[in-house]
Amino acid sequence: MPELPEVESFVRELQSVASAAIVRADVVDDRLDLDPSALAGATVSSVERRGKHIVFHLDNRGDLVIHLRMSGRLRLHRSEREKKYTRLILNLNSGDHVYFVNPRRLGTAKHYPNGFETCLGVEPLSRAFTHDVLEKLTTASVSPIKMLLMDQRKIAGIGNIYAAEALWRSGISPTRRSSSLSHEEVVRLHDAVVSVLQEAVAQQGTSLGGSVSDYIAPSGEHAEFQNHLSVYGREAESCERCGGTIVRIKQGGRSTYYCNQCQH
Repeated sequence: MPELPEVESFVRELQSVASAAIVRADVVDDRLDLDPSALAGATVSSVERRGKHIVFHLDNRGDLVIHLRMSGRLRLHRSEREKKYTRLILNLNSGDHVYFVNPRRLGTAKHYPNGFETCLGVEPLSRAFTHDVLEKLTTASVSPIKMLLMDQRKIAGIGNIYAAEALWRSGISPTRRSSSLSHEEVVRLHDAVVSVLQEAVAQQGTSLGGSVSDYIAPSGEHAEFQNHLSVYGREAESCERCGGTIVRIKQGGRSTYYCNQCQH
């Protein structure tokens, strides 16, 4: 957390700062490798998401790129309890402030003077992500399919929650070797990935807890998609599709949830 839907929610909230100039950048956390003078006076031409990254395009001054990691979030209005966790403040000539709240200090902020250099894969909500593209990726991979979905060099933005949910919707076991998927399974998986992400974006993502480190939507309220999770976090519960039992295993050091009866 946060994954693509949560990051997209922040990006949509930040569209209002486009065309504003950064009067001053207050770097509160010395772990952030940022030179405030490199940002001062720069105009934010646009804000976009690339994978799990938030990219502030700064006209001819390059890009400011923020990765939220486990507990970060960007706020235009912060709560009282978020004040002590604020690590960066962008003070804008519009009178607005962008607060980088980062409780566990795992998030990063980096300025790329010549533009964001990235080796990220295809965006799963873009037109470039087609059945054929996914099939080429699966055919060439011997990794378990869940690990492929989460490989940011192949597909940008999918994390643990939405990989598990997409695999459940498509009826595919997360342990399957990617190259073993048939054409029909790839089509089902592609459509499941897109539908899960679109629905989660529409509901501002998934909120799983109430601590200051947990994701809260830009509105300051809990998101909604946690109310529609079919397998994630539901270990030992009954599968809503077949009545089987949801199990939890470890993959790549992360918990994987799936139904061992209807996911093959």
